[in-house]
Amino acid sequence: MSEKLQLDEFAYSVWEKLADGKAVEVNELAAALKSDQSKVLVAAQEAQAVEAMAISEENFEELIPTAEAIDLVTNGLPERQALSLLTSADGEMATGDFAKAAGQAKIAVNDVFRWGKTRGWIDRDKQGVRITNSGKQAAEGEQDVDEKALLVANGETVKLSELEDSKRVKNLLGKRGELAKIKSRVRRTISMTEKGQELFKSGVSVKKERNLLTPEDLRSGDWKEITLRPYNVTLPAEKVQPAKVHPLRKIIEQTRRAYLEMGFTEVVSPMVESSFWNFDALFQPQDHPARDMQDTFYMEEPATTNLPEDSELVDRVRAAHENGGETGSEGWGYKWSADIAKQVVLRTHTTASTIRAMAKNPEPPFKTFCVGWVCRNETMSYKHLPVFHQVDGIVIDENASLASLLGTLETFYKKMGFAKVKFKPAFYPYTEPSVDVVVYLESRGKWIEMGGSGIFRPEVTEPLGCKHPVMAWGLGMERLAMIRYGLSDIRELYQGRIEALSEMAMAQ
Repeated sequence: MSEKLQLDEFAYSVWEKLADGKAVEVNELAAALKSDQSKVLVAAQEAQAVEAMAISEENFEELIPTAEAIDLVTNGLPERQALSLLTSADGEMATGDFAKAAGQAKIAVNDVFRWGKTRGWIDRDKQGVRITNSGKQAAEGEQDVDEKALLVANGETVKLSELEDSKRVKNLLGKRGELAKIKSRVRRTISMTEKGQELFKSGVSVKKERNLLTPEDLRSGDWKEITLRPYNVTLPAEKVQPAKVHPLRKIIEQTRRAYLEMGFTEVVSPMVESSFWNFDALFQPQDHPARDMQDTFYMEEPATTNLPEDSELVDRVRAAHENGGETGSEGWGYKWSADIAKQVVLRTHTTASTIRAMAKNPEPPFKTFCVGWVCRNETMSYKHLPVFHQVDGIVIDENASLASLLGTLETFYKKMGFAKVKFKPAFYPYTEPSVDVVVYLESRGKWIEMGGSGIFRPEVTEPLGCKHPVMAWGLGMERLAMIRYGLSDIRELYQGRIEALSEMAMAQ
C-alpha cells in the first residue's frame, strides 16, 4: 500500500463506516452498505493484511424455539403428564396399565419413556413404571431448566450460554425438534485499528473499478480514471436454484405413474366419508376401538348422511356383521346399527375409495388405486401427523393369490427405486392372509416397514357383490418421501423451508 491510501469505491465505503474505531458486526455493516457479507469481509481482510483493521470471531450456539413450544410446555410435555398419571396411582403402575392409561389420555408413551428417563423422573423395568425422587419434585410443579428456558425465550431466539444450566438445556432439547433447534453460529466483528485510522485521516485516493466500460465512459473521457476489474475464472459461479416440484408431490406423482404403467386405473372419493364406506363395508365391527373419537375425526355438521341407495347391498353388509350372512362366516354376533353407519367422518384410509370402486365394478378383471388425504386423530410428532397421504390399491382376479399380491407389490417398489423387497406375516381385520411390506434402504443399511396388504375376507367382498379373490393394500406416502429424502421428522415435509427444499436433488 502506497503512502497515500488508495481504495476502490466499495472498500472506501467500508473504511468510512469504521473510521470512528468502533467494532461493527459484519452482518450489520453489510446491511448498511446493502452488500453481501462476503464482499465486506474481503475488504476487511485486505485491510487486516496491512494491520489497518482487526477481525474477531465468536463461536456460540443459539436456542431457536418452535412456534408450538410455549403451548407444548404450558399444556404439559408427555413426561410431565405421565407424572400426574403415576402420582394418581401412588407412584407406580404395571407397564401395560400405564400404556393403556397413557393412550386414553393421548400421551405419547415412547416420549414418556425416553425423556422421563433422560430427566431422571421415571424408572421402568419388568415390574412396571414408577416415579423417582426427582420425579416427585417435578410433579409438585418444579420446572426443569429446558422448560424454563422455553418460557423465558417466549418464542424468540436466545443465546444458549445465557441460559441457566445451558449444558442440560442442550442435552434435553438437542433432539426434540418439536420444541426447539440448537444451531451453531459465528459472530464476526470488524474494527479499525489506530494505524488504520491514521492512514484514513492522511488522505484517501478512490479508485474507480468497473467490470466493463460503457459508451458514455468512452465519450466523456472517464475511461481514463477507470480500472477494469480482473476476472478470476477459478472462482465458483453464482449458485442458481431452479424451480422444483415439492418432494412429497414428486413422490405422489411417481406413485401414480408407477401404477398407471402397471395397467391400473385411478379412482377418487371424498375426504368426508360415511362410516358405512369407511368402516362397515370393510367388516369392521361398530364397537371397534378405531371408531373411537380418540382415533377418528367425526363431523359435527353434517353429523349423519344417507346410506347407499342399494338397500340390498346395505342388508348384505348388515347380515355379514350380525351373523355372516351368506359368506360362511359367523359374523360379529351383535345388532348392527344403521344410525352408527350413517355417521360422517373424515376418512381414515383411502381404502374407502377402492371399496366404493369394487362395489361398482365387482367383476374381474379389475385393477384400481387411489392416492389421497386421510385423517386420524394422532398426536403430532416427528413420525405422526393428523392428516397425511395414503395409496390404496385392489386387484380383482379369478386367479388372484398371495403370490400374485407379493409380485404386484414387489414390482411397484422396484419401480420406486427399491431393489430389495420382502414380506412378513401380519394381522388386519379385513384381510386374510395379511402381510406387511418391508424394503431395504441401502443408505441406512436396514429394512424399513412400508405398509400392510392382504386378500380381502369374503365378509368384505361378497356383500358388495364380488365373488372373486381381491388383493388389497394400503401404503403411506409420507414415509416413502422421508426415506427417499433422508428426513428424520415428518413435519419437515410441510414446513415449507425454502432453504431445505432448494438443497434437495432434482433427480431423486
